[in-house]
Amino acid sequence: MKIVEVGPRDGLQNETAPVPTDVKIAFVDTLSGAGIDEIEVSAFVSPHWIPQLDDAEAVFRGIGRDASVVYSALVPNEKGFERAIASGADKIAVFTGASETFNQKNINTSIDGSLRRFRPVVERARRAGLPVRGYVSAAFWCAFEGSIPPQATVDVIQKLLDLGVVEVSVSDTVGKATPDDVERLLDLLVPKISTDWIAMHFHDTFGNGVDNVLASLPYGIRIFDSSAGGLGGCPYAPGAAGNVSTESVVTALRGAGESVDVDVQKVCEAWQALAPYISEAHRIQPGAESMACQSCVYDRFDGFCR
Repeated sequence: MKIVEVGPRDGLQNETAPVPTDVKIAFVDTLSGAGIDEIEVSAFVSPHWIPQLDDAEAVFRGIGRDASVVYSALVPNEKGFERAIASGADKIAVFTGASETFNQKNINTSIDGSLRRFRPVVERARRAGLPVRGYVSAAFWCAFEGSIPPQATVDVIQKLLDLGVVEVSVSDTVGKATPDDVERLLDLLVPKISTDWIAMHFHDTFGNGVDNVLASLPYGIRIFDSSAGGLGGCPYAPGAAGNVSTESVVTALRGAGESVDVDVQKVCEAWQALAPYISEAHRIQPGAESMACQSCVYDRFDGFCR
C-alpha cells in the first residue's frame, strides 16, 4: 500500500489565515518521520490565486529530506515547473478535470486546453528524469454539472497516460461519491488501465471517504491520497470539505487486513502543530461531531480533530 500525504498542499490551499513557513516545514518534517511514502509539499502556482502557497520555494528549501520519501509539487505550467525543478522537487503533478465547467472555473481553460498547456511540462519532466502524476478532478461529481459519466473520466485518464504521466489520481473533489459510484467507475476503468497507474483521492464532505477507499480495494487499487487530520478543500469547488484523513485511511486499511507502514501517532503530531492556524471551519464544537471527523479514530484535543 502507498499513502500519498496531500495535507501540506491540498490541505492548506483553502485556508484563509496564513500559516507560517516554519510551521509548514515542521509539518512536512514530522510527516517524513511517520513512514509516509510520498508527501505533496506545496504547489508552484500564482500567489494571486492561491496565496497560502506563495512560500513554496522556502518550504522546499527548509524541509529535511528523508531518502525514503518522495517530495512532490503541483505545477500548472512551464513557469511552475521551472520553480519546482529549482526547488528540488522529486516529482511533479499536473491537473485537469473530467468536467468542462470545473476546468473553466479552476484553471480557466477547457479539458483539451489544459492537456495542451501541460504537454510541454510533461515532456520537460521526462527529459529531466522526473516522474509526473496527473490529477483528474471532479471525477465522479461536479459542483456545477452534477454527476459525471464514468466514461468521461476514463477518457481523460487515458489522455493523461498517453501524454506520459506515470500515475493518475482519480479525485472526488466535491466529496459526493459513494461506493456505488466508485464501483461503477472502476468496473469500466480497471479492465482497460493497470491499477499500478491509478491512485484514488477522496474528500469526506458527506462522510463517505473511508467507505470509498474500502470499495476500491477489491479492484487492486494500492495507492491512496489522504490528508493529516482530514484537512483540505478546493477553493474552486463550492461545498468541498476536507480530504479523507490519513489516520482514518491507515486504520481502515489495516482493519481490512492490509499492511501499511505508517505511524499514525506521528501523523497526529504533525496535525497538532497546525492546530492554532486552522480556520474555525475545521474546529470541533464541544459535544458535536464534525462531518470531516466522523471517521476519526482518535480523541479530541483543544477543540480540534486528532
